Amino acid sequence: MTLTPGAPVGTTVVLLRWTACTPEAVSRARTALRHVLAQLGCDGDAISDAVLAASELVANATEHAVGPYELRLRRTAAELLCEVQDADPRIPEIAAFPAVAPFEPDPAARGGGLDALLEVLTERGRGMRIVDELTCGAWGFRRDCDGGGAG
Repeated sequence: MTLTPGAPVGTTVVLLRWTACTPEAVSRARTALRHVLAQLGCDGDAISDAVLAASELVANATEHAVGPYELRLRRTAAELLCEVQDADPRIPEIAAFPAVAPFEPDPAARGGGLDALLEVLTERGRGMRIVDELTCGAWGFRRDCDGGGAG
């Protein structure tokens, strides 16, 4: 089944199924979503934002949740929803970052050396914050009947 511009409300299409052992799952998800959104005539900037947000969700699910996983696109009355399904009942969280600037001197943290600097500069833990920014906070989580989640 494919999702077409005239697809009825409630139509859901699975774009990708994967497990923790699937090679290049994030890349495959980006390619599949970009292709379908382009076929639906979505704007280039909207496609780029959706693909980036979805790739963060796919990476987050693969690393932190229990599989198997699915990337789905669902038509509602007003919009298209991109969902990443996993079998983990935990709710995704946005990591809290300190309110201070990363390079602001902290007398209590002096002497941390390279390890302390690398911890500040790490790119880990930013995926859900990226999703939140790209979706203007319009992302969510729901539990399915089997206890897993879709976000």
